[in-house]
Amino acid sequence: MTAPRPLIAGNWKMNGLAASLAEAKAVAAGLGDTAARVALCPSATLVAQMAWTLKDSAVLVGGQDCHAQASGAHTGDVAAEQLADAGAKLVIVGHSERRADHGETDAAVAAKTLAALRAGLEPIVCVGETLEQRKAGDTLAVVTGQVRGSLPAELAGKAFSVAYEPVWAIGTGLTPTTPEIEDVHRAIRATLTELFGEAGRAVPILYGGSVKPSNAVEILHADEVGGALVGGASLKADDFLGIIRAL
Repeated sequence: MTAPRPLIAGNWKMNGLAASLAEAKAVAAGLGDTAARVALCPSATLVAQMAWTLKDSAVLVGGQDCHAQASGAHTGDVAAEQLADAGAKLVIVGHSERRADHGETDAAVAAKTLAALRAGLEPIVCVGETLEQRKAGDTLAVVTGQVRGSLPAELAGKAFSVAYEPVWAIGTGLTPTTPEIEDVHRAIRATLTELFGEAGRAVPILYGGSVKPSNAVEILHADEVGGALVGGASLKADDFLGIIRAL
């Protein structure tokens, strides 16, 4: 089976106003030929504007989270269908900041993954361990457990990706060593093939956690790394393009 096409996705988190769309336009303008699919995931307030801004480009737009339900009395939440209606093609679910700040369990992430499929969105399902779990030697058990608990069987045959983001590396400037990244990505791949058979080999496994132009070449060429979920560096077009060009 051929290797999955890499995905480089930028997670703007709770950053960006309408003026920030100039950076998205600059990414699209500077993209050129790349082996990767490229996506930007802004706050919900910007999804529709960004989708319109990038409608004639190769850059996809995604959401950062979605509710498990299609509609209802859920003040402040956004349904996957609403993201799709605004022009999104992908959605991040299970990010560590959602798991930590909002107490999201694997079961909740699996429900949101199903919601993404229901709305025709491609889910990016995040997993990752804390520093305490790594120090305890529990990294592989924690991460593979999250993969099993967060990926519903209905994903079989559907387009999705898994993003490994060690919690302790997000926004800290710290990154695991290349062998450490490879160990986790190989364990995720083995779990994906266990769950989905040969189709599990076609799922991109992204790395996230302080990815920047200076370390992107080493990370993106590591074994079983099929792209990146980029945080702060995706807010500036030059930095994000530098990561994309590292492939």
